Amino acid sequence: MLKRNIFYFILFSFLFSRKALSSEEGMPQLNPEFWASQIFWLILIFGSLYIMLSKLILPKISNNLEARKSQIAENIEVAEKQRNESDQKLKDYEKIINEAKIEAKNLFNQARQKILSDINNKKENLEKEIDQEIKKAEKEILDLNKKSPEKINKIAIETSADLIKQIIGADVNNSNISAIVEDISKRKREKRYGN
Repeated sequence: MLKRNIFYFILFSFLFSRKALSSEEGMPQLNPEFWASQIFWLILIFGSLYIMLSKLILPKISNNLEARKSQIAENIEVAEKQRNESDQKLKDYEKIINEAKIEAKNLFNQARQKILSDINNKKENLEKEIDQEIKKAEKEILDLNKKSPEKINKIAIETSADLIKQIIGADVNNSNISAIVEDISKRKREKRYGN
């Protein structure tokens, strides 16, 4: 404070001394007799500028800055809230996707098990049907084997009787031919089966 007062004292003493900055014919701003009016107008102009700036312009600028600051803070808060909501929605979306994948996998496994079960059931049914058909065919073959000698003998008797009739020209007794054919077939069966 003391240094400031000393500075002002030296400044005013320098300004109020006549020969410091003035010139005899020079600039009127440097003539000490005009200094009082210059100081008055300087104080009046800069004072009014100061009042106008401090009371009108600076409060508006300050209000605008505060409004912008609050708007920016509000925008940041809204953006943060929206970011949190979008993060939550993204997590929910990922959770839904994972659940859907698990459910699809379970459904696929269930469908696969059902298809395998159906295939096994159909395979078993088909094997049963094939076994039944094989048994039927075996039975038919056995029946055919049992009946075939009689049919063969009957055909052989009829054919032999027809041949003999054509050769001799007379009817032959079927019982004689039948006895001969049965005797031959009996020998062949014994030879075939080892009896």
